[in-house]
Amino acid sequence: MKRTLHLLARVALCVALILTLDACASRKKKYTGVSDEDMIGGVPLPDRDENVAFLGSNVDRQRFPAVHFAFDSSSVLPQDRPKLDAVAAYMERNSRAQIVIAGFTDERGTAEYNRGLGERRAQAVRNYLLQRGADDDRIQTVSYGAEMPVDAGSNESAWAKNRRAEFGILK
Repeated sequence: MKRTLHLLARVALCVALILTLDACASRKKKYTGVSDEDMIGGVPLPDRDENVAFLGSNVDRQRFPAVHFAFDSSSVLPQDRPKLDAVAAYMERNSRAQIVIAGFTDERGTAEYNRGLGERRAQAVRNYLLQRGADDDRIQTVSYGAEMPVDAGSNESAWAKNRRAEFGILK
């Protein structure tokens, strides 16, 4: 019975992800002028408010702060480890809690590259939580690449805010 509920939850999660990605894709502006050589493209992206919130209303995204990454990196920064330790402690105290980790990038790079980097960031966070004792079957990951920026600016300050992983607690 428990296994069936987990399977149904995962199917529902996949459907929500597909619907969210489809909604975001229809609003996303096309990348132009991105050079594969230098991976820089001054692409104006929609503000966060114009996007569908990741995974919709069945996810609490406010419980934990985002963790951030260096440029072109998926390594967890030492200053963000306490944030991840808090997530691991929450999962330990709440044995039924399920989380989704969403990886994001800044606007530089191709859409394909940014999706891959966002996934590596989400996986790095997931691996950190697994090392802290979190259950593998209660953590999902997704990558949004450069979609849904926190700051739509095209400067280092904005890019630093957008290189992140966010947490969603399934309600």
